[in-house]
Amino acid sequence: MYKQRIIFSLFFMYSSLVMSEDSVEIDLLFLKIQELESEIAELRNILESQDYLIQKLIQESVDTLNTDEDISSIASDNTVRFQGINDTRSKEEVYATAIKSLQDQDFEQANSLFKFFVENFKDEEKLPLSFFWLGEIALIQNDLKSSEDYFLDLVNLYPSHYRTPLAHKKIGDIFLKRNELNRAKDKYNFVIREYPSDSASSLALQLLKNME
Repeated sequence: MYKQRIIFSLFFMYSSLVMSEDSVEIDLLFLKIQELESEIAELRNILESQDYLIQKLIQESVDTLNTDEDISSIASDNTVRFQGINDTRSKEEVYATAIKSLQDQDFEQANSLFKFFVENFKDEEKLPLSFFWLGEIALIQNDLKSSEDYFLDLVNLYPSHYRTPLAHKKIGDIFLKRNELNRAKDKYNFVIREYPSDSASSLALQLLKNME
């Protein structure tokens, strides 16, 4: 009887130990799953925020002018010149079509149209926006050199434009993509310091926190 009690006690202790080890492994697995779910949720939020920002920027640039005339053919030949090239209607049509191509994610045509616009028109509002979208398209296509050049054109030629703070932040993004971390940090800090009330400052601050 005593021997049976000892065997039972040993069995109970062994079972408790095994269950305890299994419980620890399950807890660790559960925590790991929670951690992965949290990371996935964070990535999803970042993607949704970026998509929202792009759509918001596009919408802000859409012109109210509607036209039935098809001018998309100029995208394939930048040597085309309109009669009275700098007239208001021509400018509006080219820009509106470029924005429509951007919305349709036809980046090749949008790129050609925005290039055509900056090479042929004078417009204090739409020219800087065209430089911005050229930089954004190049960034999407991972052409970092062209993207940086377009954003630099914007910040140098139009330092007071409302898209200039975001263009500075985009230059910081390019540095970050190149793994030039110090230059990226300097640029983000510049945006925060020079444009504290602009939304670009909040984006730059978040990126700095992520780099810590």
